[in-house]
Amino acid sequence: MKMLASISWRNIWRHPARSGVLVGAVIIGIWAGLVISAWTNGVIEQRINKVIQEELTHLQIHHPDFLTEREPELIITSVDEIFSFLQGDPRVQNFTARTIADGMIQSSLTTSGVQISGVLPEREVRTTEFHKNLVEGTYPDADTRNPVLIGKNLAEKLNVVTGNRIVLSFQDINNELTSGAFNITGIFRTGQSSYDERKVLVHSRDLSNLIAGKPVYHEIAVMLNDAEQSDELAAELNQRYKNIEAETWIELSPEMRYMTGTGESYMFYIMVVIILALAFGILNTMLMAIFERMRELGMLMAIGMSKSRVFLMIMLESVFITATGAAGGILLGYFSVSYLSEHGLDLTSVGGDTLAQWGYDPLVYPSITPEEYITVSILIILTAILAAVYPAIKALRLKPGEVVREKL
Repeated sequence: MKMLASISWRNIWRHPARSGVLVGAVIIGIWAGLVISAWTNGVIEQRINKVIQEELTHLQIHHPDFLTEREPELIITSVDEIFSFLQGDPRVQNFTARTIADGMIQSSLTTSGVQISGVLPEREVRTTEFHKNLVEGTYPDADTRNPVLIGKNLAEKLNVVTGNRIVLSFQDINNELTSGAFNITGIFRTGQSSYDERKVLVHSRDLSNLIAGKPVYHEIAVMLNDAEQSDELAAELNQRYKNIEAETWIELSPEMRYMTGTGESYMFYIMVVIILALAFGILNTMLMAIFERMRELGMLMAIGMSKSRVFLMIMLESVFITATGAAGGILLGYFSVSYLSEHGLDLTSVGGDTLAQWGYDPLVYPSITPEEYITVSILIILTAILAAVYPAIKALRLKPGEVVREKL
């Protein structure tokens, strides 16, 4: 076996230019595949984390019909009991309650449809990071009367600034139209245009008084210490309390569910394309090597080398040349991804604005797991073996006597 391995290694470098080109192609292909896959992972992870940390949280509780009907009377009736339970649960990091209404916002210039979210400011800033999106003004507090935060895009559409007054109109729990004047205390920008144009935040106290004349809540948002425990806690809440429905972040957001479900497949599709190109390269190189060495292979078989050894020698040549390129590509990819994961990949100048409009950060921190490196390595070796099967079979079909006579 050692002799065959030594012969196979020497055979590879008989034509250093040809072998070097293939090794270089493998290195570049693997490096590009790893970097692109890591970038894709980074984009998806950052988007999911941003949505969870800024509004969605790991788990939400609603009236069973609220998300489909969105009627103001569909409130959570057991708020105090749920608060008490969450307060004492070690799995819970923080939680908050929100009052929600769909309505209209009106300025002196125009009117627009909005989703109104009434928050408990002290709890909200401990539970989510939405307040970090504030670009002008201040976050609502208990001392400000009827404060409202609006998105940058909506402020431009309404032609308003901080300090201006707007009117919010919506239905109360009796399905009657009600409205109130609110003072703009701050303007936020999440980077997602559609969100910034439809979302407004007010104090839950003010919205509740207009909707029901007392504190009412349509949503309880919960952040956990470990996101993996969200399914377990949701099931426990649904079993413990009636007339509520607890759902995890992945159940609440079709976008997040889609991204999570397809995120792992992106790397697979990228690597499939690279591996197919790699397979054809190996096949072509090995076939050329077989045709150039037909007399040599015939002589080896004529003097007694078994066909199984010839087959193994060709397979080893394919594996060695591919493994050499794969090792270089994985090392280069590892160092590239490590550097980019620390410093980030800034795409602001090449489509960053488009990414930002859809809520994706143009500064991406690529990431890749050790398991993905192992998977890539295994796929490459399997590709090398499969691509070398046909050239090896071609060599086994040689008839030593005929080959030797043809070359004399």
